[in-house]
Amino acid sequence: MPNRLAHETSPYLLQHADNPVDWWPWSEAAFAEARRRDVPVHLSVGYSSCHWCHALARESFEDEAVAAYMNAHFVSIKVDREERPDVDAVYMEAVQAATGQGGWPMTVFLTPDAEPFYFGTYFPPAPRHGMPSFRQVLEGVHSAWADRRDEVAEVAGKVVRDLAGREISYGDARTPGEEELAKALLGLTREYDPQRGGFGGAPKFPPSMVIEFLLRHHARTGSEGALQMAQDTCERMARGGIYDQLGGGFARYSVDRGWVTPHFEKMLYDNALLCRIYAHLWRSTGSDLARRVALETADFMVRELRTKEGGFASALDADSDDGTGKHVEGTYYVWTPQQLADVLGDDAELAAHYFGVTEEGTFEEGASVLQLPQHERVFDAQKITSIKSRLLEARADRPAPGRDDKIVAAWNGLAIAALAETGAYFDRPDLVDAAVAAGDLLVRLHLDDQARIARTSKDGQVGANPGVLEDYADVAEGFLALASVTGEGVWLEFAGFLLDHVLARFVDEESGSLYDTAADAEKLIRRPQDPTDNAAPSGWTAAAGALLSYAAQTGAEPHRTAAERALGVVKALGPRVPRFIGWGLAVAEAQLDGPREVAVVGPALDDPGTRALHRTALLGTAPGVVVAVGATGSDELPLLADRPLVGGEPTAYVCRNFTCDAPTTDPDRLRTVLSG
Repeated sequence: MPNRLAHETSPYLLQHADNPVDWWPWSEAAFAEARRRDVPVHLSVGYSSCHWCHALARESFEDEAVAAYMNAHFVSIKVDREERPDVDAVYMEAVQAATGQGGWPMTVFLTPDAEPFYFGTYFPPAPRHGMPSFRQVLEGVHSAWADRRDEVAEVAGKVVRDLAGREISYGDARTPGEEELAKALLGLTREYDPQRGGFGGAPKFPPSMVIEFLLRHHARTGSEGALQMAQDTCERMARGGIYDQLGGGFARYSVDRGWVTPHFEKMLYDNALLCRIYAHLWRSTGSDLARRVALETADFMVRELRTKEGGFASALDADSDDGTGKHVEGTYYVWTPQQLADVLGDDAELAAHYFGVTEEGTFEEGASVLQLPQHERVFDAQKITSIKSRLLEARADRPAPGRDDKIVAAWNGLAIAALAETGAYFDRPDLVDAAVAAGDLLVRLHLDDQARIARTSKDGQVGANPGVLEDYADVAEGFLALASVTGEGVWLEFAGFLLDHVLARFVDEESGSLYDTAADAEKLIRRPQDPTDNAAPSGWTAAAGALLSYAAQTGAEPHRTAAERALGVVKALGPRVPRFIGWGLAVAEAQLDGPREVAVVGPALDDPGTRALHRTALLGTAPGVVVAVGATGSDELPLLADRPLVGGEPTAYVCRNFTCDAPTTDPDRLRTVLSG
């Protein structure tokens, strides 16, 4: 019989709806039940495309005996970390503080007052490698609760006090300057992997936010070292197994240092960020590889993640059916020489050479993850196109990975920004249209009549969970990109509504610090607050960036002041941990440069001269440059006010703080002004 999760909309929770575990969703009712029964709470947090979450479910949550023990001695709560990032953040902080590491699935045991006292992640069905089994953990926690309640209470109280003492405040309101940004670059150089690209060792994650900082730093200072790190990392990733060489798009991370073997799940946020990064790399260098990867990644998102409502689904699973009914990681993507021969016949040897497929394999059981180890120019382009097409067609006949159709507001905001800019750069109006459709969906479904944003929706039904800071910030970022690309002032207006909520409900007025949840959100044991990047920009620095861009578009002083106060955390952390605050460093580059404001006016938006100036402005590499375009006399965008044509020709004005240089009608002159 289905449990309580059968009534949820989260794909992850629905995956557990038929478990014999008597699951509860996160709710006050669940904690009330724990108090009534005087039992601890077992909190299990994961997400739908998480490989080890699936493993724990198969091994333990689907086991009748284990489930019976859980039901007898615990109230078990299942949380989708993507729906409730606030709950995940608070208890992950406790897990990391207690164990020195974290990850998903996250397993935490709480008192009925939601105070954590025992922590972990994945536990196997039987003891191994010094790790207890999940059943042993359950028995140990039950024993402690029954026989050593005072000790449990002491641990829980200490954890809560420790978390409460971690409040972050940088109230000096000073923004990072040349010195801090130079130190951040030096720190990145020390951690850079010159042989393989990227930073640090295995597992290796795409450093999207850091690359944006490196590109902006190069544009502002001319640093060749910054550009080289960005270029080499992007090339290594694009040629590695982390990139889907047939269908486009990136996997979550590489398990090795060389980007060869990925963890195969594909996340919307990764692909949105990387699509934009590769487009920006092309904008800076003209790289053909960057252009191809940006477009292929954009096409992947539209083809495989777009929902019928016009938004973008959260993820594709790492696992899929291997043909025997068993779900295996990567089986959809990997190839053996024999599988190539079955599809390609005489062309199999060429394909194996091109993609690095060997008899030994680079993955499991002699299979290889497709890579691009050779320079593609030495191969016949037409032949390779044919091979790719045939392999992609054959792959489509394999059982496909599952898709998490949940629409997350923040990640759709990132996708909107990426698709709008990529479409504008490469004359792909279909990509801009996809960005606009996603924006329309967010406005129509996720925003209420007070412009408060809901975190998620699915199948046209909005979720119950309120948006967190990253939702407001990243959606505002997407809307600002739409305003720059389309010239439609309504997107700037909606961005302003969202950012007004940031100022009113997420900013600490005394210190200028930001919180991840609104002041009127559900109270947890700690109000989450994290300025460092994770898989996507932190809400804190994403908000700083959107506030800065909005102020540049409108002249709104409160928004600029809030952005600059928020950047105090980057001044403090940037020189020390640059890998983990890359987006904040990128925003600091924009603030140090101005950012520059470009107003393009013409007789009409579709006038060829206007379009030429507009595209040139969008391709400007000046850090964080904002662009407004409109017909003469338009008042939709504040930057266009009192900007006449010069000599009756389409004209561009380049300004800082609404103070402008001499206008120009020459795209080449505009390109030079915005090139650094």
